Amino acid sequence: MSGRDLIESGMQQALATLPTSPYGGVVTGELVAIADEGRTPLVMFPGQPGIAAVRARSVVDLHGAHIGAAVVLMFEEADAARPIVMGVLRGNECWPLAEKPAQVEVDADGQRMLVSAREQLVLRCGKASITLTRAGKVLIQGSYVLSRSTGVNRVKGGAVQIN
Repeated sequence: MSGRDLIESGMQQALATLPTSPYGGVVTGELVAIADEGRTPLVMFPGQPGIAAVRARSVVDLHGAHIGAAVVLMFEEADAARPIVMGVLRGNECWPLAEKPAQVEVDADGQRMLVSAREQLVLRCGKASITLTRAGKVLIQGSYVLSRSTGVNRVKGGAVQIN
């Protein structure tokens, strides 16, 4: 037997001893949610352990628009409890529930930017925030709030309370 034959024979024997697993290759699953402030994708895939979504890691940036999309999964050490999202499949328009979750809409044309949400929009920086609600409330909170104007600074309302 030649040296090359010995090497090939050894490689075949080594491959034959590797554990086989249904999760040793690529699996197509679905991104059902993103948890932990956008850091942890939750996925479902055929034959997964349990009925709840499985926490995954990702090599691609995922955001709300990807929820419901088909994703390509691989599994660390062929362990079904350790999926890794390798990518998002294009062209999949399905969503498993009756309605898709609400998304924040942003429209910018260089002159004006419109940001809208269905229930509540919050702009936050440290201890300061501005909250807009669907009911028409505007809440401004901060440890120091200043209102300045070179023209008229008008406070108008059905009732005005100071302190």
